[in-house]
Amino acid sequence: MKFSEFFTSKDNIQLDKKTLVILRWIALVGQYLTISIVYFIFKFELPFLYCSLIIFIGILTNLYLQFKFEKNQLNNFTSTFYLFYDLIQLSVLLYLTGGITNPFTILLIVPAIVASTFLTLRSTINLSIITIIILIVLTIYNLPLPHYGELHFHVPDTYLYALPIAIIITLIFLTYFGVRFGIESRKRTEALNKLELILAKEHELESIGLQAAAAAHSLGTPLSTITVIARELEKEIGSNSKYEKDIDLLLSQTKRCSDILRNLSKDQFKEDTFLSDTKIEELLNEIVRSFTEISEKKLSLLVEKNELNPQIERSLEITYGLRNFIGNAVKYSKSLVDITLESNNKITEVKVCDDGPGFPEDIISVLGEPYIRSKNKIISSKSGLGLGTFIGKTLLERMKANVKFDRCPKTNGAMVIINWQTKDLLNI
Repeated sequence: MKFSEFFTSKDNIQLDKKTLVILRWIALVGQYLTISIVYFIFKFELPFLYCSLIIFIGILTNLYLQFKFEKNQLNNFTSTFYLFYDLIQLSVLLYLTGGITNPFTILLIVPAIVASTFLTLRSTINLSIITIIILIVLTIYNLPLPHYGELHFHVPDTYLYALPIAIIITLIFLTYFGVRFGIESRKRTEALNKLELILAKEHELESIGLQAAAAAHSLGTPLSTITVIARELEKEIGSNSKYEKDIDLLLSQTKRCSDILRNLSKDQFKEDTFLSDTKIEELLNEIVRSFTEISEKKLSLLVEKNELNPQIERSLEITYGLRNFIGNAVKYSKSLVDITLESNNKITEVKVCDDGPGFPEDIISVLGEPYIRSKNKIISSKSGLGLGTFIGKTLLERMKANVKFDRCPKTNGAMVIINWQTKDLLNI
């Protein structure tokens, strides 16, 4: 991903209102308890009234956010605004209670950390810059740290200046990982949503097929009745030229409906067979045949080491995952794709090898992750953003498979190794 893309604000970046409200209540209650304990129990000198007023204003803003703000999801701008307010409120409290020497100064980095995880990089950088400025100001300007009587807190200047530097380093470190985590999390969520959409479409097609079969069965009887009645009418008044064409049309259309329903029933019968239990070799043979019909490249299924040939449930996940990797091999190969099936009592393994350019070295370590692109111009011109590989790998791993990517020793092309513990495959 290009650095400039980090600054792109996406409409789907939102923060749950409930999350922010709870976070702010925890902060406000903690702030009030802290100044109350310091003032009433420890008897330290501090501007309790001003601190309480600042916290009270924060309570009012949170009540407005919780009960008056109608949207349950806060967009990036609104979330940033509230985090900015919380940052300013806390900085004022710290100014009144010792500035940089206050041990709670570390809490100033919380708004930027929250932004780095949930919001855009632009919001994170803005809040981080403001936080750094506030730390510098609080180092120079602040009221005395709360204390007993005439006791004052004095430290060397080098220590005093080291405090904001340490907090700034912590801020940079945590926001960096927060940004990385947030971006990766959003990318994976988006990719998983697309995966769920594909599965939903596959199940919808299956459901439509079942409904078509039910319709064919249910409509068969009334269509037969219509046909019988039409035949009787043809015998009685078929010689009448006034009705002859209408009766012929009725019979022909009834026959057409019967043919359509018959075809639907046949298609459903094939679909039922497709979704039933099958030997893994048969499943691979069907997939290979489907690509042979649409491609001139040579596909070979090697089964010499297929000792057990386990019977498996033909799930959408396994079928789609195998088709995806075999299809990728066909797409990138020059002329040859070898699929090797090996099975025994311990392991069942499928290797897909092609004679294409192979997996680029710059992405082979992250294959299976969504939204990746190789620097190799030849490969990147044919490939997308890795979503197909991500979806295929995720679906197969859901079915207890282990997917690895390597280079084919025979052709020097790409090799995908999919293996199961045989006992796991049989119990799917």
